[in-house]
Amino acid sequence: MAEYDYDLFVIGAGSGGTRASRVSAAYGAKVAVAEEYRIGGTCVIRGCVPKKLLVYGAHFAEDLKDARRFGWNVPECDFDWAVLRDNVLADVDRLNGLYTQTLHNNGVETFLERATVTGPHEVTLASGRKITAKYILIASGAHPHVPDFPGAELGITSNEVFHLDTLPKRVLIAGGGYIANEFAGIFNEFGSHVTMVNRTDVILRGYDHSMRDRLLQISLMKGIDFRFHAEFEKIEQLDSGAFKVTLTKHEPIEVDCVVFATGRVPNTAGLGLEDVGVQLDSKGAVVVDADNKSSVESIYAVGDVTNRVQLTPVAIREGQAFADTIFGGKPHQVDYNCIPSAVFSHPPMAGVGMTESEARNKLGSVAVYTADFRAMKNVLADRNERALYKMICDGVSGKVVGLHMIGPDAPEILQAAAVAVKAGLTKDAFDQTVALHPTMSEELVLMK
Repeated sequence: MAEYDYDLFVIGAGSGGTRASRVSAAYGAKVAVAEEYRIGGTCVIRGCVPKKLLVYGAHFAEDLKDARRFGWNVPECDFDWAVLRDNVLADVDRLNGLYTQTLHNNGVETFLERATVTGPHEVTLASGRKITAKYILIASGAHPHVPDFPGAELGITSNEVFHLDTLPKRVLIAGGGYIANEFAGIFNEFGSHVTMVNRTDVILRGYDHSMRDRLLQISLMKGIDFRFHAEFEKIEQLDSGAFKVTLTKHEPIEVDCVVFATGRVPNTAGLGLEDVGVQLDSKGAVVVDADNKSSVESIYAVGDVTNRVQLTPVAIREGQAFADTIFGGKPHQVDYNCIPSAVFSHPPMAGVGMTESEARNKLGSVAVYTADFRAMKNVLADRNERALYKMICDGVSGKVVGLHMIGPDAPEILQAAAVAVKAGLTKDAFDQTVALHPTMSEELVLMK
């Protein structure tokens, strides 16, 4: 009789948990997964994927206007939020089915209920069933943080945006990070009046200052309002159904919807981790070593629940590394250096490597090259919106240590360029590459 019911029990079937499960099973492990919501996780169900589909939908607002400058007789068009919402949710259903099928095809048993850790090798399902496993992997992700103040329960988070019955005419978005700026651009393009509220006067902390300053400038030009150095005092619902939002240092604002995009919190509450000796940090994240192992020998964790780098591709790599190391006989660790990231704002931003400030603090001698231009399409469309590319190099060796950009298709362009930065190429290598004309990406090899 086997010592344990399973070789691996995974709590959470998001990007990291799904990858770890199916690869471990492919190596011959007996694997089970518990998921209390829907298989696919935040990215697929209520994050990156449905949000990007909304971004695509929002871009049509500008594209339809621009089309007239290119000779297309486009009539005035009405936007139907319900059509886009329902089509996006239908695609989420499709992806949920594919993820579920992938686990099934790889022989992974799934339990669609909550699981808690009740021992170093034991989990207990919500139904009361106890299951043992040689290894337990925590891949429960994170959830949106909601500030604590009177009336906060009247607001929603990014989770609920995808299910709104109607498109609000006036939206207040709390926060200055990537989720806040992405939804600000989406709602603005759909015709809502957007007000962003932030505790400081810095948006997108951690991104290069030139890129975030350019996004702020363009956002203001597009009609998005900002309230900086503002804290929430209270939210009240009026007889009209609207909300009165009272802020510090600013006049009250009346809006139809309040969206909190004020960070994300690891999903560890109530999982029983501390009871079995798993160390959590001050934010509730599972503390792990380079091999994703927690303070308990048999319990591991990957993805957003560890609060290292909250990005889907990182969670996937962590899940892969876990499976390869524990069950595949191919031990390796995730390299967190030079991870590209993007903000799907309007226009989008993307970056990889050090920001200019980081480079000056770490290297001392730094050379910075830029390209500040209007995309050809924007010129003919008579759209006064400029793209900005920045390359940061080691002043001594010429090695490219950072590349940042804001403008049309910036994330698509950066993915290929990130390979060059990761490979440690120099500015001279870019300069020696012949430009692909006419493209926006040719500016990467023409920067001065």
